[in-house]
Amino acid sequence: MAKICPEESYPSVRDLDDEVDQTDNGASRIHSICDDTTSDMQGINSTAASQLHESRRSSFTGAGAMARLSHFLFMLRNWASHRLQREVERPDSFLERFRGPELKDISSRGSYAHSSIGHPDRPHKRKKEVWIMDPAADAYYRWLTVIAAPVFYNLMMIVTRACFNELQSTYTILWIILDYTADAIYYTDSFVRSRTGFLEQGLLVKDGKKLMDNYRSTSQFKYDMMSMIPTDILMLKVGYDNPELRFNRLFKMARLFEFFDRTETRTNYPNIFRISNLVLYILIIIHWNACIFYAISKTIGFGTDTWVYPNISHPEYGRLARKYIYCLYWSTLTLTTIGETPPPVRDVEYIFVVADFLIGVLIFATIVGNVGAMISNMNASRAEFQAKIDSIKQYMQFRKVSKDLEARVIKWFDYLWTEKKTCDEKEVLKNLPDKLKAEIAINVHLDTLKKVRIFQDCEAGLLIELVLKLQPQVFSPGDYICKKGDIGREMYIIKEGKLAVVADDGVTQFVVLSDGAYFGEISILGIKGSKAGNRRTANIRSVGYSDLFALSKDDLMEALTEYPEAKKALEEKGKAILMKDNLIDESVANAGADPKDLEEKILRLESNLDVMSTKFAKLMAEYMSYQTKIKQRLSNMESKVKTLRAEDLSEVVKDKKEEEKKTK
Repeated sequence: MAKICPEESYPSVRDLDDEVDQTDNGASRIHSICDDTTSDMQGINSTAASQLHESRRSSFTGAGAMARLSHFLFMLRNWASHRLQREVERPDSFLERFRGPELKDISSRGSYAHSSIGHPDRPHKRKKEVWIMDPAADAYYRWLTVIAAPVFYNLMMIVTRACFNELQSTYTILWIILDYTADAIYYTDSFVRSRTGFLEQGLLVKDGKKLMDNYRSTSQFKYDMMSMIPTDILMLKVGYDNPELRFNRLFKMARLFEFFDRTETRTNYPNIFRISNLVLYILIIIHWNACIFYAISKTIGFGTDTWVYPNISHPEYGRLARKYIYCLYWSTLTLTTIGETPPPVRDVEYIFVVADFLIGVLIFATIVGNVGAMISNMNASRAEFQAKIDSIKQYMQFRKVSKDLEARVIKWFDYLWTEKKTCDEKEVLKNLPDKLKAEIAINVHLDTLKKVRIFQDCEAGLLIELVLKLQPQVFSPGDYICKKGDIGREMYIIKEGKLAVVADDGVTQFVVLSDGAYFGEISILGIKGSKAGNRRTANIRSVGYSDLFALSKDDLMEALTEYPEAKKALEEKGKAILMKDNLIDESVANAGADPKDLEEKILRLESNLDVMSTKFAKLMAEYMSYQTKIKQRLSNMESKVKTLRAEDLSEVVKDKKEEEKKTK
């Protein structure tokens, strides 16, 4: 194979020795792990055997045998948890190279660093750290879930209990338990808010006094205080069947909206969540409107006219379920502007119905607009992809492309959509800094990049630049990635799929490359003395659909410009690979600098010298013109001074003296 494709680095040919070494190392590592496991198991077995021996000696009955058995199970559980934890916490060495050391408690250390500035020798007492809630942590979101429950309970049930007296009086004990549980969560939430951290100069503040001052400066502090006013005390005088006294609990609504916002950010299905959230808001409005309708009917009098709720003395309309369902039905018909409800009779009823119609129109417009926008967003990617296909179809029809080629193009697009490869990664990640882009790329393609030898020992900065320059490419079955004799301008890394090295007839296969293999790296390094030069020496064809990463020569050289040592190391690696395959002319490689390279350097120096001389000439011209202007100004000043008289000078002196007196 080395003779057929000397310029490529195939795992089955060049990496054979390295794979054998890696297999030996992996086997030794597995052997060591097995030894550790065996030693731990032997310790447990020996302990179990001794316990079993003792238990046999003292019989299996009684408390002693149960204690020994419990001790054995406890040791076995500790061993299993220890082994599992050690396996989970083992970091990935390849991934760790792209990251610095984790920052732990940097904000607390930074807050105390200021006290030691200017007094390095003075010992300072470390302030006692208070518990804080990090707003970016998962615990904060979990707490939002907890506080959202009582807020939603108060939002729905207070108005219901205030309007439907039967509901309040029938389940009084239940409401007392739920109300004071919600109040306890409210008080706890105020404490959590007073300990919720915020960023100051990029660091999380952990000072309790600063956190409290920041909480008091927010507008939500006033609403929280209003929501915690114990208005329930008035129930001791007016009775507990007046839940409307608890309406101040609704000042905590901001927490419910914050929970919805956080959930929308975290969910993987934001469009579905937005639609569900919109439906929930509509149901809440309909629910409140139904309760208000029942309250107005109760104030006017049940059954006094055709608009209000029917007389509750009738058995069918006296049930609690029928009362709420009837009011909910009336509210839904009114707010959706469907109509078919009894017309109002009194002035108050007319005003209420007009307000309901206006709110209904607003709700209907909101539903149509939001749902339409959400559906458009859900199908945006498909519509954009279909537009690309339609434009290419029109172009191929206009240019009269053959049906076979047209079918291949359509199949290629179908593969992209089926395998979800239509996303433009650069467009999605364009707003992220390069460091985060590189980390995402490494995490996504970690298994592939680990197998690439060119990435093994390079500097982290160079690896970041190289990963960002990788271009994903997809090839259809039968497509040639490169042909023998082509100029090599890029190297390829196989992410997924199989490539075959074939003969000139395109049928005979010499070797099949699979995931993680790479080829073409020697041609883009431009190693001196290579017998292959920058030409491809083999035909490589895609067996099925193949996903590849391409790294161009220009991108590699641009990245290596700032890393000369890395470039030297890569060239040494390339030379070692060529020497291993006997594809390098050592006499040329060990010779001095190439005369052609020297000529190119001299030409560059000459061109740079010409540019510098041109710039210097411009600077001299500007300097001469500036000197001429200065001389002209000096001559003008001399002529003016000669024409001055003594009286003019005396006036100037008097003016200066007067100014000095005023200033004094």
